[in-house]
Amino acid sequence: MTNSLTKSNKRRLSISLYLNYLVHGIGLIILTQNMQALGKFWNVPIATVSYVISGVGIGRLLAYFLFGYLSDKFGRRRLVYIGIFSYMAFFIGIPFTQSISVAYLFAILAGVANSALDSGTYPTFVEMGGNSSASNVFIKAFASLGEFILPLLIATLEARALWYGWSFMLAVLLLIVNLFLLQGIKFPAKNQDLISSADDRGQATKGRRLLATISLAVYGYTTMALMILFTQWITLFAKQELGYSSLMAHALLSLYSIGSISGVLVIFVLLKVRIAETRILVIMNVLSLIAVLTISNSSVLWVSSVAAFVFGFSAAGGVLQVALNLLLKMFPRHKGVITGTYFTFGSIATFTVPIVTGWLSKIDLHAVMNFDVLIGLAGTGLVIITAAALGSGKVMSAITSALHIGVSTTDGK
Repeated sequence: MTNSLTKSNKRRLSISLYLNYLVHGIGLIILTQNMQALGKFWNVPIATVSYVISGVGIGRLLAYFLFGYLSDKFGRRRLVYIGIFSYMAFFIGIPFTQSISVAYLFAILAGVANSALDSGTYPTFVEMGGNSSASNVFIKAFASLGEFILPLLIATLEARALWYGWSFMLAVLLLIVNLFLLQGIKFPAKNQDLISSADDRGQATKGRRLLATISLAVYGYTTMALMILFTQWITLFAKQELGYSSLMAHALLSLYSIGSISGVLVIFVLLKVRIAETRILVIMNVLSLIAVLTISNSSVLWVSSVAAFVFGFSAAGGVLQVALNLLLKMFPRHKGVITGTYFTFGSIATFTVPIVTGWLSKIDLHAVMNFDVLIGLAGTGLVIITAAALGSGKVMSAITSALHIGVSTTDGK
């Protein structure tokens, strides 16, 4: 049971699980940030590298639902170990293979690693007790830290003409360290029925709860797609379309990561003081829509920088986890399956976005960023539907607040 775990054990387990997501943050963007180096190494165009990256989505799509079921049936520890060893194989394999087909298999393995970690980690934090919404959102802080560190490391490697593969080896080293940290740590009992309630869910009819469930599931696609597209293409877009230097183009992604970490901390505090999750979702999605619209239509460096920070703050500051927590509260007895199902929609984004954007990039990189705007618009609509379905009476107030904040920020006020 939850209470059988000592505070020391909970602390060690939390640190280890969070460290996995530091590595996961690196894994999320390591292929996209090394697109040009990998293209030269494999002697293929950038579009082909983008197609290889889509293999991550295939792995997620194949594994999420299965791992969610296995997590509920056999426990969380095994899934966490599967995630660690799968990621190790990916990070070691990619920089040493010159075969596109083998690289695609390693990309699939990265998706498997991602799904295993998610299926084992999110339910674990719920079963450890406390404010699970805040704890699960804090996962994003460590992923964002990895996304912040990696572009700076790659820029340094490029500046010194060093082997790009060192960025992969850093992740391997961190995973080895974490394997030692996990030794002797106990996990909480699985599938504990922790009683909690989503925003006013008791007041919602079955039909409205079904609408909220469908909206949140599809939102799993849009919120993942929004982040994947941005992290994959912002660097090239900034260099080729906006005319920024390589350093500044990489810096935009780092600003996005700083914004993401800041957003996680803000959402963490908001959840601690019991601000409604639906209200947070509406405000953050309206802000992210304004930010990505600004990025796609501005070539002024400071405006792009502010918008990149705001986009990271709102789109990657933990809204994916907030939406998942709403679902987990609606279905507390099937946490593994719900986690797997939710992220299955996200895995479809991981698979489809690189393919669609690879095709769009042959036309124009502006078309790629405009596609991100359309995704942001769809995601905003879905969370508004969710908030209305769950009986949130402050939806329009949240939208108005977000619009005021977004306009003030992008105006530099």
